[in-house]
Amino acid sequence: MADDENEDQKEYRWETGYEKTWEAIKEDDDGLLDSAIAEIIQKAKRKRQVQKAKQNRLGMMRHLFVVIDCSESMSVPDLKPTRLLCTLKLLEIFIEEFFDQNPISQLGIIALKAKRAEKITELTGTARVHLKALEGLANVTLTSEPSLQNGLDMALKTLKVVPSHASREIVVIMGSLTTCDPVDINLTIDELVKEGIRCSVISLSAEIHVCRYLTQKTLGTYGAVLDDAHFRDQLLSQVDPPPAAKTQHNSLIRMGFPHSKDEVEGKDAPLSMCMCHVDNLDEPSELCTTGHHCPQCKSKYCELPVECQSCGLTLVSAPHLARSYHHLFPVPNYEELSMESVPQLSECDGIRKCYGCQKVLSAPHDKMVFKCSHCKQFYCIDCDIFIHETLHACVGCNTIPGVAGLIYQQQQQGGKTIAAETHDMLPSTSKQQRQFSM
Repeated sequence: MADDENEDQKEYRWETGYEKTWEAIKEDDDGLLDSAIAEIIQKAKRKRQVQKAKQNRLGMMRHLFVVIDCSESMSVPDLKPTRLLCTLKLLEIFIEEFFDQNPISQLGIIALKAKRAEKITELTGTARVHLKALEGLANVTLTSEPSLQNGLDMALKTLKVVPSHASREIVVIMGSLTTCDPVDINLTIDELVKEGIRCSVISLSAEIHVCRYLTQKTLGTYGAVLDDAHFRDQLLSQVDPPPAAKTQHNSLIRMGFPHSKDEVEGKDAPLSMCMCHVDNLDEPSELCTTGHHCPQCKSKYCELPVECQSCGLTLVSAPHLARSYHHLFPVPNYEELSMESVPQLSECDGIRKCYGCQKVLSAPHDKMVFKCSHCKQFYCIDCDIFIHETLHACVGCNTIPGVAGLIYQQQQQGGKTIAAETHDMLPSTSKQQRQFSM
């Protein structure tokens, strides 16, 4: 009986009547709407930041396949100009953001054409290759319907041989409401679950049961887009690394830091070709003296990061490796406070300023401000988003003397000084020796 009562309480969206959206905008004491509108804009800007959840174990080296539906349904103009062109444009933004936030990861593209799957690009860490491939997809002929199973099988064959310490993922952009599969797709889904491959689906039309079932079994995400802005948010949500799968193992990864040299033993360096363009017919390798040389086999490459084709060593630079670790040590979320809590600057006639951009904070436009719990500085909404999504380092904690880097200055607790608290955190203290029986 209880279940029947719960079902009776559920209503469809068109049965709920009109939504009084105008009630969210209220006048202030002066009869103006500026403060209410500013609050709505701030909540929209911080929506992605608020939804981020802290993860203890993440997959840093990601191997991701993007499966794009290129069937007849992608020619529908509900996303301007068409679903396919809108998808390709947003994928360009996604690829650049993906490699910026995950520099030691790899990405590949698979297209679903006429009930078949075609691999457009192999797994590689070069964004330029994928961007050029997307340009060619803009002129593809959209016919028939897709085969989701064929696309998953093709990605599965490649991701099977990926090392177990890497995160293996598939993102499907589905525009069709149907899929034409050769056999039972549940067999492929069971194989994906067995291999620990995470599948996420972004639907451009409506929710599809088989896609929802796929994401639930593989612990992925599912979303049906409302418009192009929502589509962009759904796509960029795949940029952050997901929680590590249970089948993902911990292991030491050998990496090489290549050196770039123009001279050999005081003489000019000889002309040579880079290994990354030797077999590339579209962009053949050219003779040059500059490049990054593998420290193990001395092979030359024109850009990093890359996996050495001769010895298989992963070649990265120090900034690439450092940028990958900001996901493990994120900047703590700032405390959201009202405008009145910001102290006034006496030397500036009571003006309140943002510590990051030095912008003068005004009550109508800056409804809420954000305070760092470590450096006690106040920031505007734009600096808060820039610090957490792009910079990944607090400005005040890295510029104010006494608070530097990731070791934040702590307040005195229980009569302990800051130095004593820092000393307790060291691995060689007696506290940790007793804990680990050292």
